[in-house]
Amino acid sequence: MMKGMGNMQKMMKQMQKMQKDMQKAQEELAEKTVEGTAGGGMVTVVVNGQKQVIDVNIKEDVVDPEDIEMLQDLVLAATNDALKQMDDLTNNTMGQFTKGLNIPGLQ
Repeated sequence: MMKGMGNMQKMMKQMQKMQKDMQKAQEELAEKTVEGTAGGGMVTVVVNGQKQVIDVNIKEDVVDPEDIEMLQDLVLAATNDALKQMDDLTNNTMGQFTKGLNIPGLQ
């Protein structure tokens, strides 16, 4: 019976460590940025770890008053590229904590 208690305490310590590690990883992710591009770099969008767009850069050459729709498409594509990169970074970083665990909703 005492052996089971020792295992439980050990498991609780491991869970507490994992929780601290996850919190640290989330804090580090919040500070990271990724850059999405479109049109061969004509439009770039920078997104932070909280999925906030923090910068948009549009090269002058791509601005055509006769074709605003193309510019809108490039901004949209660059934004989606940046958001996907941040999702991938988040999944790769946080996925290490759920590997091998059979927890519904976390896989």
